[in-house]
Amino acid sequence: DRFGYTSELCRLGADVRVVDGRHATIVGPTQLHGAPVRAADIRAGAALVLAGLAASGRTEISGVHHLDRGYDDLEAKLRALGAEVGRTA
Repeated sequence: DRFGYTSELCRLGADVRVVDGRHATIVGPTQLHGAPVRAADIRAGAALVLAGLAASGRTEISGVHHLDRGYDDLEAKLRALGAEVGRTA
């Protein structure tokens, strides 16, 4: 189910349609807005981070342990690019 995370992108306001479980169509541009979302795997986590950075407002991503395993010090790298990111308890 490689497109399982598209529902999380839709929570941010994305217009994503999955056809036959094999193709995803993204219609845009669409204004994204912050929302709580969950990363089910590393691919989903990366997509949600990028969408969250593009969204207005605050995006909270749970399941970031997938990102921790796949990316070395991602938060510092994003901060170096000017992103406002952090962890909450």
